[in-house]
Amino acid sequence: MPETIPGARAAIDRIDAALATLLERRAELAATVQRLKPVGGFAGRDPGREREIVEAMASRAPRLGADRLARIMTAVIETGLEASEEHDLSSA
Repeated sequence: MPETIPGARAAIDRIDAALATLLERRAELAATVQRLKPVGGFAGRDPGREREIVEAMASRAPRLGADRLARIMTAVIETGLEASEEHDLSSA
């Protein structure tokens, strides 16, 4: 664990860089799923699958809890859907 504010901020910056890369990749994969579904986009959302995702994440990040993770994942999912509608991320 960093012992200084600059050290902690540098660690956060590294995590943010990794998150950006992971979120981009997740959006690409979600766009592929949307392309393969008979009904895609916001109409093709699967609440059961989204609950499973949140529950799995909550087991890995119990301090964040399911409610907070649900809010985060809703934003991630909706942003990914918006991006896939704007750009064909499935071919990226």
